[in-house]
Amino acid sequence: MKKVAVLGSGAWGTTLGQVMCDSGQQVLIWGRNKKVVREINRRNSNRKFLKGIDLPPQLKATTDIKAALEFAEVILLAIPAQTLRENLESWKAFFPENVPVISTLKGIEVATQFRMTEVAQEVLGIDKSRLGLITGPNLANEIIARQPAGAVAASENPQLIALMEKLFTTEYFRIYPSDDLVGCEFAGAAKSVIALAVGMAVGMNYGENTQGLMITRGLSEVARLGGAYGANPLTFLGLAGIGDLVASAQSPLSRNRSFGEILGKSGSMAKARQQSVKTVEGVPSAGAMLELAHRVGVEVPIIEAVSDVVAGTLTPKGAMNRLMTISIKAEI
Repeated sequence: MKKVAVLGSGAWGTTLGQVMCDSGQQVLIWGRNKKVVREINRRNSNRKFLKGIDLPPQLKATTDIKAALEFAEVILLAIPAQTLRENLESWKAFFPENVPVISTLKGIEVATQFRMTEVAQEVLGIDKSRLGLITGPNLANEIIARQPAGAVAASENPQLIALMEKLFTTEYFRIYPSDDLVGCEFAGAAKSVIALAVGMAVGMNYGENTQGLMITRGLSEVARLGGAYGANPLTFLGLAGIGDLVASAQSPLSRNRSFGEILGKSGSMAKARQQSVKTVEGVPSAGAMLELAHRVGVEVPIIEAVSDVVAGTLTPKGAMNRLMTISIKAEI
């Protein structure tokens, strides 16, 4: 049994807390929202993020970050990607030494274009061997209901991969190991951007052919981009790549897909933001991924179109028109 501090009391942090309770770990969730923390402790529920779900009674929560970090033998990051640096800066004085840090975040930092483990490494000054990632086609509302699902445990440290397998393996949650941390992080960040593109297509009443085009050509862009940064191309054919992309692009439970659909219908970022109260990682990550592509000279027309729509310099309709008129090279 390991003591795991989950930093983040939203849907995903709470869901992974349940998974680890089910695998036999001792879990303490940290969150800022006092009502959510009180409800987890007193009612074994988190109705703000997971309605109608009874949580394991052994799952506990706290608003005291110092207490959470002192408790931890393993730390799990489950907060919005763009807040990671700010939070780690405020927490690092309490961070224990030599404790594994596992990210579940899918995004690229806007200011630096860093992957999330790069942000953690820079702020905390820790070695890469202490950093891991859990990623894949993991919609919280399905996993919290204990529906069968799989995820990738990625790290450059084989011992940490083995630890993640033990922490997260249950009867309904299967873990696949990977040493391609770079590829898995690129895939997780990029799928949010491509899911926005698919959502916009749905919002404009385009059908399966258009969605298939966005998904497959988007995956091709991500694979080329990841490869330019040293990722294994096969990573993008697995759960961290096509698996996560299909789930995010096709499910109405996906925040990015849903946001894109509103954007496609309304043609307005302002209206889409008004109707979406949840964090949509693809919005800030689009421009950051485009910058990463420019640095290595990789063409990413779908990512670029989404970035321009998010920036307000292109309409969803204009984005589709542009994508259908760009010059065509080889299919791969």
